[in-house]
Amino acid sequence: MESFFRTHSYLVEHTTAPVRRTLMDEVDWECRLIGIKGTRGVGKTTFLLQHAKEMFGAGDRRCLYVNMNNFYFQGHGITEFAKDFYAQGGRVLLIDQVFKHPDWSRELRRCYDECPALKIVFTGSSVMRLKEENPELNGIAKSYNLRGFSFREFLNLLTGNNFPAYSLEEVLADHERICRDILSHVSPKLYFQDYIHHGFYPFFREHRNYSENLLKTMNMMTEVDILLIKQIELKYLTKIKKLFYQLAERGPKAPNVSQLALDIETSRATVMNYIKYLADARLLNMIYAPGDTFPKKPTKVMLHNSNLMYAIYPIQVQRQDAMETFLVNQLWKDHTVSQGSHEQYYTVDDHLKMRVIDAQGNNRVRRQEDIIYLRYSTEIGKGNQIPLWLMGFLY
Repeated sequence: MESFFRTHSYLVEHTTAPVRRTLMDEVDWECRLIGIKGTRGVGKTTFLLQHAKEMFGAGDRRCLYVNMNNFYFQGHGITEFAKDFYAQGGRVLLIDQVFKHPDWSRELRRCYDECPALKIVFTGSSVMRLKEENPELNGIAKSYNLRGFSFREFLNLLTGNNFPAYSLEEVLADHERICRDILSHVSPKLYFQDYIHHGFYPFFREHRNYSENLLKTMNMMTEVDILLIKQIELKYLTKIKKLFYQLAERGPKAPNVSQLALDIETSRATVMNYIKYLADARLLNMIYAPGDTFPKKPTKVMLHNSNLMYAIYPIQVQRQDAMETFLVNQLWKDHTVSQGSHEQYYTVDDHLKMRVIDAQGNNRVRRQEDIIYLRYSTEIGKGNQIPLWLMGFLY
């Protein structure tokens, strides 16, 4: 136990979070069992350590961070460790990568039942389906999703500002004033393309090649998260990777499921399942017609964020595709996004129509009053025309 406390103290003391994630204030920290889900690279470990630093500090033995990568847990259960920690006065146990421990959900249930004053915060992959696949945690665990940086967080980090997030309703009702306030401090267009290229994942701050690091992260998402959590045999990995590359290469469009099934030599149903797994891993987004859901065929499959586009096939990235990918990604946290097969606009929350256009070429667009036009290549808007970058301030 002492070695775990020493590691905890060192990690907490040396943790720096240059941007405070908005999720920190959204989590109900009074809940006894909290799951923080998210894709690789979005900062889940830093999030746990920052919580420990804010609430307890490095030397408070009531709080302890552990990682399931530690070989100690190959011979000891979570419950055994938690009860030992609890007996020594521990009250908050932070468990990183909990899914790497076999039978983790039942172990957490035992901790909940046998240590009534213990709070556990655990991190896991976005591929995990806590409620559907772990019924023993129903009603006792609260799940939250940690996302990559929004454009707002990216801008705050690089400029030293502290711009707040705005709800979609606030943006639609008051975007002209909000833009003026932001523009009085900084010019977002100087940073927007950098965010589109490399701003979503916090590790852009590391002194490593971003694209190579992102490619490594994407491989880990498929090789570990999808295969391990979904219990898929290793021999099918090449099929999943090939499918992902083909979808990425073809750009945002409706998938030809029959052709994809032929290309990777599997069934249509398996292709749809693989696409769903890739979406769960936050590598893809599936856009459906209003009212439709999986397992129906989506009207469009697109990469989860624009950074992935530049990492996979940088020569082929179309600016319009990147801008639409940005919009869907930023809306996805709190809103539903759908699109009919022949519509040029997205339907948000089943009633708002949104279309992404280039402000420098919008003379070719016949405007309609019932559509919100999100314009890139501009910093200001008017009426139902809103600068696209402002949609990056939703969280």
